[in-house]
Amino acid sequence: MGKLQSKFRKRSELYRAAQGEKADNTFDSHVVQYEPAHQGSISTVTNLSPDLCVSGGSDQAVVVYNWKQGQMCQSFQGHNREVTKVTCYPGSTWIFSASRDKTVLMWDLNQGDEPIQEFCGHELVVNGLAISPDGRKLCTGSRDNWMCLWDIESAKCEQRHNISRNLVTHVCWVPGSSSVVQTSEDKTIRVWDSRAWQVTNTFPAKQYIQTHCDVSPNGNHLISSSNGFGGQGCEATLWDLRQPGCKVVEYRGHLQTTASCVFLPMLPGGTAQVATSSLDASIKIWDQNTAVCLGTLSLDGAGPLVSLAPSDSTNMLCASFNNGLNHIQVDQGSNQAQGFGGGSGGAGGLDIKVVARF
Repeated sequence: MGKLQSKFRKRSELYRAAQGEKADNTFDSHVVQYEPAHQGSISTVTNLSPDLCVSGGSDQAVVVYNWKQGQMCQSFQGHNREVTKVTCYPGSTWIFSASRDKTVLMWDLNQGDEPIQEFCGHELVVNGLAISPDGRKLCTGSRDNWMCLWDIESAKCEQRHNISRNLVTHVCWVPGSSSVVQTSEDKTIRVWDSRAWQVTNTFPAKQYIQTHCDVSPNGNHLISSSNGFGGQGCEATLWDLRQPGCKVVEYRGHLQTTASCVFLPMLPGGTAQVATSSLDASIKIWDQNTAVCLGTLSLDGAGPLVSLAPSDSTNMLCASFNNGLNHIQVDQGSNQAQGFGGGSGGAGGLDIKVVARF
């Protein structure tokens, strides 16, 4: 592991030295440019630790990157098609990756560069991936209409359930619960009981495909995002999981499909906030309860922004099709939201900017 990290560190230093020679001639000279994590578009990003993120994309690699130091730590090769989702088990070095190759692979950052487990059985791309709170079970969902529950230790599929037209787009495990939530191309949101592997609630269908979902840390609320175009659809919706199907507020303002939606870590005494990213190349931060947009960052030329990973109350990572991974910094104290690094600002009380790209 030490030799591998040393190799990546040297390569990163050489890359930054080369970039530094021409920094004065680039528009993004105020944005730190690290060695790119991927070659091609990035589909998904998540946090492994306070310093490390994990990402996947069209180059079929699963990459672990120290975003604070700008250093690649590991690049796992095992999938033979695009990586669609990555997730990690909190407090561990476990990494799970789903792919268009219909498989899910399990990796351990401390156990070499080969997968330590393989989960096979889906017939189409796997888009949903979630680990149970106790770290024993893995839930997967696919465009093949199947929701599967696996034993992680044995990689055995213990439960399967097929629902017609349930083309799964994303899966979340409700913290401290036996419930799993999933979004679908059939425009619905379903809540599953992982013990019986049955749907316990189906939310009223939205107008457009539901692309993504996230559950609040206390398990009380769910946020989902919608497909759309020309400002029609394109919203995110806050739901009360204590009253399944109860819509609280909607967050409207994106012009194209809202691809990702996440709850943001709260500062003590701060306002509850959510963030969304869209195919319109913008990120928006909202007041969770009032749905007021607190700030917008537009990343011109970045292409679709399809995945967000909040690291803490002021730092967030964003995956893009054209500009790699963006380290976004949020200043809660400013009176003007302003974009940097090829972005443009919007009205609001937050200063949102790109500080690094990799």
